[in-house]
Amino acid sequence: MTETPAAFVAAREQFLTLVAGVRPELHRYCARLTGSVIDGEDIVQDTLAKAFYALSQSPDVPALRPWLFRIAHNTALDFLKSHGRRLTAPAAELDDVAGWDAQPEPAVVRAALAHFLSLPVTQRSAVILKDVLGHSLDETAETMATTVLAVKAALVRGRRSLMDLARQAREDEVLQADTRAVLDRYARLFNARDWDGLRALISDDCRLDLVSKSQRRGKQVGVYFTNYEKQNVRMHLARLEGRWALAAFVEPADRPEDAPPSRRPDYFVLLQVQGDTITAIRDYRYVAYIASEADFELTAPLARTTDW
Repeated sequence: MTETPAAFVAAREQFLTLVAGVRPELHRYCARLTGSVIDGEDIVQDTLAKAFYALSQSPDVPALRPWLFRIAHNTALDFLKSHGRRLTAPAAELDDVAGWDAQPEPAVVRAALAHFLSLPVTQRSAVILKDVLGHSLDETAETMATTVLAVKAALVRGRRSLMDLARQAREDEVLQADTRAVLDRYARLFNARDWDGLRALISDDCRLDLVSKSQRRGKQVGVYFTNYEKQNVRMHLARLEGRWALAAFVEPADRPEDAPPSRRPDYFVLLQVQGDTITAIRDYRYVAYIASEADFELTAPLARTTDW
């Protein structure tokens, strides 16, 4: 029997509650595997959609954490293949395994997401699962569908490569000046609470994606700004993984307007720009854990509203 829309929504909410505890960890894995917190969240959502469907077809609930990681691993591999990312999987060699050390290097754990993307996917998976997420060798081998010996070899090679990359300065990317100008204007209007000015910036068919919550298009996007009228959120121009983005800070009501940010952003907002018009908004407010993993840089200290 087909479920009613209300029953489907209730089942989906129950499932999301069930997986809420493991979801940030899944994202840490997928973000490093793809080299992007944005792509990583897309894979997490795809993973959860597959898991939700699979559960609806099965009377039994498997061991949730390892099951979700296996789905995420395979989903990420499919993503990497479809995008032509590096998938070379070197075989385990005796010399590599002989260099095995059970203790990961702190610099490896802190490596930027872009550095992980430079590794072949086998090394990437092993380092993320074992060193970053703290999985055991057996758990790592199970997720990757390989042997403990192969995991050890991949760890030795992957750690070595990451340490080499950590010594190199992160390359600056040349970003489009017109895109920056539009995002800067958006931030100034947002912080000035000029909602009509913001609505004038968006195209008639603008797409809004409140990630993991809802989607809107066209005139319905205007309600998005109405919801922000009641919240003390400030936007700050930032570089997020080589692109312009808006870093959102949820501030207490009594915080001075000119106070500089003293912490990481609460979440990010991505804008798609065409000319001087915004054609898409992607707001990560409801998956705020992305901010804890993001490789970002604020462009300047927060200024007074009138300076924006």
